[in-house]
Amino acid sequence: MAETDSASKTDRTSDETGGNVQLQQDRSKEETTLTSPNKKRNDKVDILLKATADAPIMKKKKWAVDRTKKVSWVIEFIRKYIKCDPSESLFLYVNQAFAPSPDQEIGNLFECYGSDGKLVLHYCKSEAWG
Repeated sequence: MAETDSASKTDRTSDETGGNVQLQQDRSKEETTLTSPNKKRNDKVDILLKATADAPIMKKKKWAVDRTKKVSWVIEFIRKYIKCDPSESLFLYVNQAFAPSPDQEIGNLFECYGSDGKLVLHYCKSEAWG
């Protein structure tokens, strides 16, 4: 009986050791999973789209956009979202101050004019500022 007890203790020890190794592997997977979205998140910029003047108000105002997207892409996105006719004009302004160039990257605008972790863009159908 003594041999059986020592054999089962060995099995338990190896099971516990195996369990600990598995637990450590699971923790490292969780850490990887937790850090992965942050890395992906750095590729995106939070933009806040605010209607001005006669423009329709969007139900969802905060969007995460790739840093490499151009202002022209954002304008087309807004056009589709608010169902703007192709013949209608749409103006986009940064911080109620100026109209960015359509070929400007969102990431660059965020670095220069972003505040509180987001870039505020105002859109309207008629000229409002600048």
